[in-house]
Amino acid sequence: MSNVKEYPLQEETGEIIKYAYEIRKHLGLGLLEVVYKDAFEYEFKQNGIFYEREKMYDIRYKSVILPHRFYADFVVFDKVILEVKAKMYEIDDNDFAQTINYLQISKCKIALLINFGKEKFQIKRVIL
Repeated sequence: MSNVKEYPLQEETGEIIKYAYEIRKHLGLGLLEVVYKDAFEYEFKQNGIFYEREKMYDIRYKSVILPHRFYADFVVFDKVILEVKAKMYEIDDNDFAQTINYLQISKCKIALLINFGKEKFQIKRVIL
């Protein structure tokens, strides 16, 4: 019996987390979200990782598309939602709810919610 917890896309999420640690090492904490997103985009490009930034998702209600859309920070490997935060407080229920919505709409199975704003670096996996 293994002590490793099983969850979807371990290899892919592990690679994204590796880049998050690299970004944190070089940029530290306290910058705007957009700076960390730019750094992720740089890492993905440098390493040949397929991603879409600010991916838009339509919301269907019955037979119509609603005017409001969701924009996920990144969809990486066409399978993983990456939500980047730079909040001085803990990841909260609103962040989780937003991420769950992205998972449901995108049909992705897993998301990473990463907060660069706290002294204690926060990385949460959210599994649908």
